[in-house]
Amino acid sequence: MKNCLFCKIANKKIPAGIIYEDDKVTAFTDIKPVAPIHLLIIPKVHIPSVDHLGIKDQELIGELFLVAQKLARKYGIDKTGYRLVFNVGKDAGQTVDHLHLHLIGGKKLPWA
Repeated sequence: MKNCLFCKIANKKIPAGIIYEDDKVTAFTDIKPVAPIHLLIIPKVHIPSVDHLGIKDQELIGELFLVAQKLARKYGIDKTGYRLVFNVGKDAGQTVDHLHLHLIGGKKLPWA
């Protein structure tokens, strides 16, 4: 997607605090963190949201979760706990129309 902010980050067209990258996934720090650790994990391929996933995306979704697990361990929040969140649509707080998984931790998180 030509004008997608996260596609531009994944393609290194604009700078971001990238902390992980492989051939399918990019992860970077959230610019408005809600906790000491707040990372966004995105597929490099443009998918607008969870509502746009298909059977062909099963492996990719698994990759997002495995990267989240790896990063939770790297940042030491795997023992204390962390939250994984997909926001779907404007009413849920999705502000960028590119599938992204929030990895949030580093403090006790309130529910909702």
